[in-house]
Amino acid sequence: MRTTNALSLFVILAALGACVPKGKYDDALSRAEQARVTHEKQAAEAARTIAARDAAIAQLDADVKALQARFDAQEKQLADEKQGAQALQRQLDASTAENAQLRKELERLGKNADKLLQEKGTLSSALNEAKARLEELRKAQAAADARAALFHDLALKLQKMIDAGQLQIVLRDGRMVIRLANDVLFDTAKTDIKPAGAGALKQIAGVLKTLNDRRFQIAGHTDNVPIKTPRFPSNWELSTARAVEVVHLLVKEGMRAEVLSAAGYGEFDAVSPNTDDASRQKNRRIEITLQPNIDELVAVPAAK
Repeated sequence: MRTTNALSLFVILAALGACVPKGKYDDALSRAEQARVTHEKQAAEAARTIAARDAAIAQLDADVKALQARFDAQEKQLADEKQGAQALQRQLDASTAENAQLRKELERLGKNADKLLQEKGTLSSALNEAKARLEELRKAQAAADARAALFHDLALKLQKMIDAGQLQIVLRDGRMVIRLANDVLFDTAKTDIKPAGAGALKQIAGVLKTLNDRRFQIAGHTDNVPIKTPRFPSNWELSTARAVEVVHLLVKEGMRAEVLSAAGYGEFDAVSPNTDDASRQKNRRIEITLQPNIDELVAVPAAK
């Protein structure tokens, strides 16, 4: 625009040159040329400025687009990371819930294990007790079988005397007892053994002395009729004296003294009520009791 104005001014000046002095014309022409040059410089500078501005604008636009692209990329990355974090949080929540459930299950199993261990201990104790009881029962049964065999053997050996009514063999409180009536052994209120009674005791001694591992108690028993003699103030003295006489005779017949003992019970261990003569006769007796061995004294525990 400025160049066009300069040209127009130059044309005007040229037209006026015909009517203007030459000096003025040259001066005007020089000024017009200077104006043109100046205008051209200004136009070139303006063009360069515009180009620089356009380049700066283009660069700024490129920078903005690059920044926008980076922002968009970061936005996408942030969104992806947020989604990933949410997924991880869901997994963590699920794992936490699963861990809590597993912890509960572990606690339950631990309690069950403790309960089972306790039950196992109880059952083990019960089993051990049952085994111990069974062993004791076996021992008791073996002892009972041995006593039964001994009872049977003794009964066979003394069968003739049993059949003759001279003695009885009974089990009393789990012990084998040879019972002889006093009228076979003694006269009333006496301690001297009668000949028939001595013969019976001799046969009994012949059987008992074969039982080397046994001890025997000889016990005297009376009825409840008081004796009250100077020698025997009560039935205790009478029953004890008779038992001692039997011990002496058995030792004389070959039995070992260390396996024999004597006791007197008087009327205080009756086997029949002292209500009549027949009952009182049953109570007047000598009993030879086979003492059990230690292995026969097995206490059978009561069932629980």
